[in-house]
Amino acid sequence: MNASDARTLPIGVFDSGVGGLTVLKALRDALPREDLIYLGDTARLPYGTKSPASISRYACQATAQLQQKNIKLLVVACNTASAVALDALREQMHPLPVIGVVEPGATAAVEARPAGKHLVLATEATVRLGAYRKAILEKDPAAKIDELACELLVSLAEEGWNGGAIAEAIVRRYLIELDDASRHPDSVILGCTHFPLLRNTFASVFDKGTSIVDSASTTAAAARELLDSLSLTNDQDAPGTLRLLATDGATRFARVGGQFLGQQLTYKDVTIVDL
Repeated sequence: MNASDARTLPIGVFDSGVGGLTVLKALRDALPREDLIYLGDTARLPYGTKSPASISRYACQATAQLQQKNIKLLVVACNTASAVALDALREQMHPLPVIGVVEPGATAAVEARPAGKHLVLATEATVRLGAYRKAILEKDPAAKIDELACELLVSLAEEGWNGGAIAEAIVRRYLIELDDASRHPDSVILGCTHFPLLRNTFASVFDKGTSIVDSASTTAAAARELLDSLSLTNDQDAPGTLRLLATDGATRFARVGGQFLGQQLTYKDVTIVDL
């Protein structure tokens, strides 16, 4: 395949469910000419409470489906899978480039607040593995990091309860687990792809001037830079196409996913695949 043909191949985007659609939306905004294929492993979500062995196995099985679609780049739009399975996925996909959401988010936080205090809001598995802590300290050993598992916020995002008194109260309740200094960080890293939907709530709860780092937009920027560096950016004149795949529940995927993607979807927009 020549370089021109490779540029026209689609980007594959993988998540355990619908949360990664926030990353997909950011990719569409940053790379409007790219064809995109999204796979949500909705039959086996949530990944955040699974063991590392199960997460890695599920992620490898699901992304093999995207590999068969002849993609040019895999974006792991799942913080938990990025924390647990990125090395395994890179080995499986080689020589295909693979990027996750943890590294771009950590980089953005360090650049925004050097030697700062960072609070990572994430799922249980991402926090347990200390993925953001490791990534941040590699870039900035002077940084201070707290990580807080906020599983209930995933449900809030999926129900569309993204703002108002209930959402703010739940965020504040989670923060009780932290000491006073940790409740006033320099940056808050949204370490779950569901959490960008709650961005306005976080802005209301945390101090004015706190940087809120969104892994969706930072990952899209990293994908754009990587494609440019590999001369793989699609230069077609037409807007890119989108295919949505899921392993279960096309109707629910469409209902919930439409909120994340920012457009109305129906079950007809979602193809169910068997892994």
